[in-house]
Amino acid sequence: MLPVIALNILQSIEILSNTARLLADKAISSFKVNEQNIQKALAKNPILVTALNPVIGYEKAAQIAKLAYKEGRPIIEVAAEQTDLSEHELQSLLDPQKLTKGGL
Repeated sequence: MLPVIALNILQSIEILSNTARLLADKAISSFKVNEQNIQKALAKNPILVTALNPVIGYEKAAQIAKLAYKEGRPIIEVAAEQTDLSEHELQSLLDPQKLTKGGL
């Protein structure tokens, strides 16, 4: 019984690896990244306001996120109107690359 199970597992692994290789060769290798669309979507992503929580508080950050989402505007634009933070401070606080590095 055990040899049959082992054979089935090995066959399944082989099928899965072949499928992964085909996916990479036929689909993923031809992907083209549209930086402009990524930047637009990222600027409107409500998760960015979590970086403002320590500075302006949760309530104000939540208001900014809701308003930006409702109006389809970038977070930084709405935050500039709703807070007294400078454009430079907001750009520094809401920099996605800086936010994804982690650590303190």
